[in-house]
Amino acid sequence: MDLSEVLDIVRLTDTGLVRRHNEDAIASDASIGFVILADGMGGYNAGEVASEMAVLTITAELKEALGGGSSQYILPDIDRPVLNKEILKKLMIDAVAYTNASIYHASQTYSQCAGMGTTLVLGLFINNELLAGHIGDSRIYRLRNQHLVQMTEDHSLLQEQIRAGIITPEQAKHSSHKNLVTRALGVDPKVEMELNEFDVEIADVYLFCSDGLTDLVDDELIQSTLNSHLLDLTKAADALVKLANEHGGNDNISVILAKVNNSYEDKNTWYDNFVGWLK
Repeated sequence: MDLSEVLDIVRLTDTGLVRRHNEDAIASDASIGFVILADGMGGYNAGEVASEMAVLTITAELKEALGGGSSQYILPDIDRPVLNKEILKKLMIDAVAYTNASIYHASQTYSQCAGMGTTLVLGLFINNELLAGHIGDSRIYRLRNQHLVQMTEDHSLLQEQIRAGIITPEQAKHSSHKNLVTRALGVDPKVEMELNEFDVEIADVYLFCSDGLTDLVDDELIQSTLNSHLLDLTKAADALVKLANEHGGNDNISVILAKVNNSYEDKNTWYDNFVGWLK
């Protein structure tokens, strides 16, 4: 199923007003319902290297499999990938693990890349669901019936302090430790991606973003901005980036917006394919 018929996806990244380089990387493919965003970290330009490696590698791995390039995910005599959710979740996990190992190897091999890593959010829309993975403090939000909800929980020191009751969410907004993540891609030999699945409804808008937006623009303003531009995702993305820059623009800012226009339930499921193959 070509999801470009049911999904509108717009992406935008901006260097901001302070940084010289953009260490964020973003990509999407509406035809397979795929989005990915990475926010790099590390000395020199190493953060840029890590985020680009993450986006390019994971995108290539998923597009090869979902586009029919990998026979591992195709049943005999069936010329398209099977859309079994558990297979797709494993595919996402495997792609992230492979990418983590690649970034870590580069950081250990090249002195200019030492200590590099990146946050990550990625989503795969399948059968009226969103498979959402994340590492670090880049986020996924959902706007439904004009109400914005954060779908991911940051892997950060601040979030651990909030969970432990040491500080309140309001105090966290003014903390000097906003950028201390407890989990990142490529920093250690292995990393665990948090992977969740969410039901999707027609007219939902999903926001994937780096902390260059959320550190400077609160959720209420993000919500009102999205509601003001529901008919034009390009204007919505522009408005969010503009807001972050108006509030200081002290980091790179990246947003991906995905709007669901129709149902995308795939009747040709793994079970149907398997039964058809047996016949």
